[in-house]
Amino acid sequence: MTEVDLGQVAAEESLRVERRSGVELAFDIEPDVLVEGSRPHLGRLVTNLVGNAARHATGRVTVQVVREEGRAVLRVRDDGPGIPPEHREAVFDRFTRLDEARARDAGGAGLGLPIARDIAHLHGGTLVAEDGGLVATFPALPAHPPTARR
Repeated sequence: MTEVDLGQVAAEESLRVERRSGVELAFDIEPDVLVEGSRPHLGRLVTNLVGNAARHATGRVTVQVVREEGRAVLRVRDDGPGIPPEHREAVFDRFTRLDEARARDAGGAGLGLPIARDIAHLHGGTLVAEDGGLVATFPALPAHPPTARR
């Protein structure tokens, strides 16, 4: 495990995700939101969350990384129909695909969100579905102090 800039990982990996034509990707990334972790694993988490959002968005996916109360917070939101409250835990079960998603797209096998949650847990974090999107939280490392210029 090493120090990872969550915002940098989120921005770089989000740009790699394939999106349908007309789906815009927006960012709201606070600098120096650092976590201890595996960059490849955190990259996979971001890819899975953004890929899921891109499949369900009607026109926009927003990726946000902020520091809140000593936690590093990654929010991935889309303007699609959202996950109904009664299914917000079930989407993290392996091979689960909601009927609405099955009818709308070819999608995946229902493994992306469970894998993302496993990665969050391995990093001492959480991953939950909320109104408008998915939220991952991790213990944040202290930000580096600004370097004095001479």
